[in-house]
Amino acid sequence: MKAIEISQPGGPDVLKPVERPRPEPGLGEVLIRVEAAGINRPDVLQRQGLYPAPEGASDLPGLEVAGEIVATGTGAPDSLMGTKVCALLPGGGYAQYAVVDHRHCLPVPDSFSMVEAAAMPETFCTVWTNVFQDAGLTSDERLLMPGGSSGIGTTAIMIARAIGADVFATAGTDEKCAAIADLGATRVFNYKTQDWEKEIKDAGGVDVVLDMVGGENVNRHLNCLRPHGRHVSIAFLGGMQATIDIVSIMRKRLTLTGSTLRARTADEKAEVIDGLRDHVWPLTGEHNLKPVIDSTFPLEDAAKAHARMDEGSHIGKIVLTVDH
Repeated sequence: MKAIEISQPGGPDVLKPVERPRPEPGLGEVLIRVEAAGINRPDVLQRQGLYPAPEGASDLPGLEVAGEIVATGTGAPDSLMGTKVCALLPGGGYAQYAVVDHRHCLPVPDSFSMVEAAAMPETFCTVWTNVFQDAGLTSDERLLMPGGSSGIGTTAIMIARAIGADVFATAGTDEKCAAIADLGATRVFNYKTQDWEKEIKDAGGVDVVLDMVGGENVNRHLNCLRPHGRHVSIAFLGGMQATIDIVSIMRKRLTLTGSTLRARTADEKAEVIDGLRDHVWPLTGEHNLKPVIDSTFPLEDAAKAHARMDEGSHIGKIVLTVDH
């Protein structure tokens, strides 16, 4: 099969097309004939040598795909054969075929293209487990989504608005601010030209922050939280270290937490997938909840797709299309 491997740590040009043996499904696994694969920030970190694949996972990048199940391993239901699914992978998505635990597959929602379906598993799982399972955002609360134009950001805005929560968001250009306002964000701030911290505090603050920035912004986020607020860290684009005001945490009784998704056990990921199926998948029809697609690239142009992500001007998800 055709695949994209990381030839060495570095920039987008280290992503090289190669020929690899087609994987075979193991115990409880299915083989997916991949039609599209989503690109995510952890893929970039892996390419840079900063986020190695978990033990036992494919060394190929790619954490989410959509396609057709063409083979099942022992213990996987035969009824899955021939079904169109999207799936959360521990790696191996940048290829014509990928294997995955059958419990980590979700049906492609009605009226969704395979590109749209491929843009969902990693991002939707991340948002669901952090914003709703861990932070417990409810319909009468406010979410602050820094970097609201990213794949994670646009997804969080749409799901939060679908359940009735208000969303404050930040972005770095007026174009991005306009795009996420169109998604339903209640208030949007250009972090390069506006004092978003002051404006959010003046507006009464927020209850949950989904933070992908880290660094000095953590304390600014804490300042925006209401009493009993929850701050969830999932990335650290602005730095891995932060100085925080402990007195503010004590006084407002704040909760600080964080997580990664890729390294979770198969059982833990299956629980996240079950939550998506039960609580979020119905919203795809009721609220026309579709991922925002920035651009698509053929599999062999994965380096160009990563360059698009690195430049930071994208709005929504970047997806690879896979020919056979």
